[in-house]
Amino acid sequence: MIQILPKSLTFDEFVAEYGDHPRYELIDGELVDKEPTGSHEQVTGFINMQLNLAIAHLKQPYFIPMRCLIKPLGQSSAFKPDVIVLDRFALRDEPLWQREPIITLGTSVKLVVEVVSTNWQNDYARKVDDYQALGIQEYWIVDYLGLGGTFFIGSPKQPTITICDLKGETYEMRQFRRGDYVVSPTFPDLELDADQIFKAGVLD
Repeated sequence: MIQILPKSLTFDEFVAEYGDHPRYELIDGELVDKEPTGSHEQVTGFINMQLNLAIAHLKQPYFIPMRCLIKPLGQSSAFKPDVIVLDRFALRDEPLWQREPIITLGTSVKLVVEVVSTNWQNDYARKVDDYQALGIQEYWIVDYLGLGGTFFIGSPKQPTITICDLKGETYEMRQFRRGDYVVSPTFPDLELDADQIFKAGVLD
């Protein structure tokens, strides 16, 4: 269960008090405890591994940091994506990067992945808007348990991967379910089917 702790914070206060803690995000001044489960971490680790392999194959100056904060527009939110692919060369323009692993420019980000848990509303609504406004090119919503509302993943609900691709100032969305191969604009040669991602959260 996601707990929202009753304390209003600015972005700077959040970084000072919770920036190194992997469980917390800040949304509109509210501290949100993400409480990841073991299966959530299995899925996150699998995607991280597959994207690292794709980066090595592509031979581009991309990398996945161990920890990283995204500062959306405004002063009262801070996101900690489950996986983020950064462009090493673009980091030269980041005003905070040399002191702290904080991203303020969408051009620094090649891809963001959020693995859905019980706080699915943030992944499907709030973060879509904020990542889109920041200009992040590609955003994956990995709903391996089919937790999202029917407005987002349809009825009956089922495991779904939604890939948002920025076209101009707006995301175009494609959804992938069991039996589908994932299509990534950033990694067009990625050979990954949705079932592999969904099964990553299951213990054999």
